[in-house]
Amino acid sequence: MPEKNTYPVQLVQPDGRRVFDPVHAPLVADIGAAQLRAMYSDMVVARRIDTEATALQRQGQLGLWPPLLGQEAAQIGSAHALNPDDYAFCSYREAGVALCRGVAPEDMTRLWRGVAHSCWDADAVKMTNPAIVVGAQGLHATGYAYAAHLEGSEIATIAYFGDGATSQGDIAEALGFAASWSAPVVFFCQNNHWAISAPVRVQSATPIARRALGYGIPGVQVDGNDALAVLAVTRQALQHARSGAGPSFIEAITYRMGPHTTADDPTRYRTDAELELWRQRDPIDRMRRLLEREQLSDSDFETEVEVRADAVAARLRTATLTMPDPEPGDLFEHVYATPHRLIEEERRAYTAYLEGVGR
Repeated sequence: MPEKNTYPVQLVQPDGRRVFDPVHAPLVADIGAAQLRAMYSDMVVARRIDTEATALQRQGQLGLWPPLLGQEAAQIGSAHALNPDDYAFCSYREAGVALCRGVAPEDMTRLWRGVAHSCWDADAVKMTNPAIVVGAQGLHATGYAYAAHLEGSEIATIAYFGDGATSQGDIAEALGFAASWSAPVVFFCQNNHWAISAPVRVQSATPIARRALGYGIPGVQVDGNDALAVLAVTRQALQHARSGAGPSFIEAITYRMGPHTTADDPTRYRTDAELELWRQRDPIDRMRRLLEREQLSDSDFETEVEVRADAVAARLRTATLTMPDPEPGDLFEHVYATPHRLIEEERRAYTAYLEGVGR
């Protein structure tokens, strides 16, 4: 993996034309019509999931939802590079990655509706649940990767986080440990330009990928709205990790076209002109134009994709609206792997309180 690049890697331009890149194009030379169509389909479905979940929150059915609108290429491109036994450590916005890892639509909103501590079975899909603590997943991914290395496993982990998380100590500690112990982890930063209302320029005076170089970790910038380029650099980084060469860092330059979460109002801190500029770089439009240029798309295919997206959205909505409310005592289940004295004391106190108020 190159230690630095002076511009983001790009293999497909916004108008769908291929870019000649003798270094990175060979990394995806095996990606044919079926794989390109599958990536496009996953991007459309990921956006449909996001649209449906956002609508559910606006309708009072979810407590919160962190939209991924505009970041589909970064998520789908990187997720398609993972092997089944690799482990993904997410932040709170990676519904697109979850889709690719096999998470059922019925499981995607359980945490956000407030009926469970988590959404899905992490071990079943080799992906952690949404992490609200910003940057903590970098440490978890590094520790898991190092443990796998000690056991002789040839897997890699990938840690997803945003540009704002790079200012957190947890990410700095993860980078330091991973570099010192050659942990097979890929740090994947989705630089979407805004950490809530703070622009990326206040996170770093230099390109974020260059921070990795200070730890002795190779870093690369990629056009995060180009799914094929993201796939290429992520494949490269994962192979770097699996071969025993240690960690690497990817900065995917993308844009959050929606709010930080549904509790946020982005019109208070960014301009319509900026948003319009990034709408013209829409990652789904780019992949669609590539398919059209290469005669890999027609009306039947587009209909098939839309039918799939609508079906997934319907499953998500139905499951969300029919999720049973948990019993109050369920709050204390699965907090620790084994019985814990303090948890049991809290359970008894809460039970007594409920009895006192006639619950």
